[in-house]
Amino acid sequence: MFLFYLKLDSMKQDFETIDDILDFAIASEQEAVDFYNELAESSTTEDMKKVFAQFAREEIGHKARLTKVKKEGAYQMTRDQVKDLKISDYLVDVNPSAQMTYEEALVVAMKREKNAFKLYLNLAGKAPNKQMQELFQALAQEESKHKLRFELEYDEHVLREN
Repeated sequence: MFLFYLKLDSMKQDFETIDDILDFAIASEQEAVDFYNELAESSTTEDMKKVFAQFAREEIGHKARLTKVKKEGAYQMTRDQVKDLKISDYLVDVNPSAQMTYEEALVVAMKREKNAFKLYLNLAGKAPNKQMQELFQALAQEESKHKLRFELEYDEHVLREN
């Protein structure tokens, strides 16, 4: 059974501390790691196993970064403008499966990152103070960077080939 996309309606809404926020974000990244690892394990081709394993490693990196932020108590993240190619806005949802093509895997990844971005923006809007709001906005920005990476990959390997 495959793990589902991040859902906006299932988010934790009551955060009392920055640690609560970070714990939530770390758990969300772990969910992504588990999702991609599960796809890697059940994939029928070596190429797709490698793709999903790479996605999982990237999510492990995100989790490690957030864990470091929590441990060190410093969470200054850059506030760069991240381009949105909006490719995922025009793609049909794909149900995750072990038989996905690379194109379908990229669609799943883009949609997951877009949902994570929306989740953090939604949480920023509900944040009880400016410090938490800024942290959620920074986390949303990180997710938009991840989405951009998958959009660029999709543009390079799918759109340009067709």
